[in-house]
Amino acid sequence: MALAALRVPLRGATPQWKFCFSALTAPTLRQPSRSHRLNPADDELYQRTTVTRLERDSPDIMFVDTYSSQGFIINGDRVIGPCAIIPKAILQWKVGSYRDITLESLALFHLLVPRIEILVLGTGDRVERLDPNILKFMRQKGLAVEVQDTANACATFNFLTSERRLTAAGLIPPTHAEKDHG
Repeated sequence: MALAALRVPLRGATPQWKFCFSALTAPTLRQPSRSHRLNPADDELYQRTTVTRLERDSPDIMFVDTYSSQGFIINGDRVIGPCAIIPKAILQWKVGSYRDITLESLALFHLLVPRIEILVLGTGDRVERLDPNILKFMRQKGLAVEVQDTANACATFNFLTSERRLTAAGLIPPTHAEKDHG
């Protein structure tokens, strides 16, 4: 289709002409919208919100209640410093930082019976890289290892435990936690 020009006189002007292209010359393509709906839909405004409180099914299940720079509260018990959580027990874990995590410090976790599936390691304020040989050794022993900062490690441990997975944790308190977090 050829471009058609329209002649439209300008108001209050001497005979001058303005040239415009016809809207029929090329179809306009509508770009997809990338915006997100921020307001609730009408039916969402009238739905009730409910809260379910999760109760522990068994006193044998360990959950990390809170953590601070001094340590942890696990099932209501205060633990000072780094700790190892295994099914049905909380132990002091003799590591000062992630640099102290060695094959010897992790031996407890792969010797447990029944065998745990997942070991969650909390390395303090941020995720730290562990020696790849240590992680490879643990995988060869049939143990999945998840390395996270301590805040996320506590949440991951609690989630996996609530899912009834055989989970253990090695947690180092974060140095910059000013108050208890739960």
